[in-house]
Amino acid sequence: MRIATLQFAPRVGDVEGNIKRANELLNSGNVIGSAQAGIESLKPDLLVLPELALTGYNFPSLEAIRPFLEPAGKGVSAAWARETATRLRCKVCVGYPEIEIERVTAAAAGGERSAQLQEKCYNSLLVVDEEGEVLLNYRKTFLFCTDETWAAEGTAERGFHELVFNSGVPGLTSRMATSFGICMDINPYKFEAPFTAWEFANRVLDSKSQLVILSMAWTTFMSREELDALAHKPDLDTFNYWIQRFWPLVKEKMRHDVDIGFDDHEAECAKEKKIVIVFGNRCGEEGSVRYAGTSAIVAITQRPRVLQDGEAGEELPFDVKILCWDMLGATTEGICFADTTADPKTVFGLVKASQK
Repeated sequence: MRIATLQFAPRVGDVEGNIKRANELLNSGNVIGSAQAGIESLKPDLLVLPELALTGYNFPSLEAIRPFLEPAGKGVSAAWARETATRLRCKVCVGYPEIEIERVTAAAAGGERSAQLQEKCYNSLLVVDEEGEVLLNYRKTFLFCTDETWAAEGTAERGFHELVFNSGVPGLTSRMATSFGICMDINPYKFEAPFTAWEFANRVLDSKSQLVILSMAWTTFMSREELDALAHKPDLDTFNYWIQRFWPLVKEKMRHDVDIGFDDHEAECAKEKKIVIVFGNRCGEEGSVRYAGTSAIVAITQRPRVLQDGEAGEELPFDVKILCWDMLGATTEGICFADTTADPKTVFGLVKASQK
């Protein structure tokens, strides 16, 4: 699978300017470490944009964000996603502020009932396919304090979909069980739940997902000077925290079927299981709020380990590795890209704690 994320620095309320900047970056081929002429040459199967990508994120109130609210699948974000998806022949995920207006029936004086309009707003992620058709509209479940000024909570049940990808072989497709999330969703609920509740990671395991897509506007407490010093280097503290939030994928046996893939792998590789995670973050700053960048495309893999003589256990243990195909800098604007059939740039192995 070929995955791309666009990391850039949208400005609050500047929809036209943000669309122009997104298109410039996609068309310029700003792929770090690559001489590609543009995203079309990468031929992605999937493109992921940040949270509230085309509107900016740091709105202080419902009144401030109201001019930019969009009905699901009908606003400027949806129009951009459709145009981009059909042009690139790939699936596109874009974060946007959603408004839903419902007609509800309420009791009136004298026992009569009257119809009233009721609106709800959500921090949402729209997913469209290669034909520009809406596949999914996911609403952020765990809200950050900024979201709470204008958005209602979504439901976790909306955060799963089985995506279908072409294999490159005529008539052969792959169905990929996929979990979707938006930024704060990977944290403990309201920061009140225990750190080890692992709500989102457990949802990934329970749903037998093989792909996780996260649209993010992840902030940092670093100063402007500290971010500038990092420049095109990633914020590894942020990256390490993201991986921590998926600890159950490291410690517990993955529940989906064995990964087979389209290529002829060696026999021992056919038993390997992996879950690909796309961290699609933004960079830049909005007022006093600064963003961590560091978008990354990784996979957590498990491979059965044969027990040695004298070792016991009810089931085979497994070796775990974390693969990283690409990771952007904290302030980098550009495309984070991975071909998950190719060798990753970096492989992290787990080190056993010393026994005393």
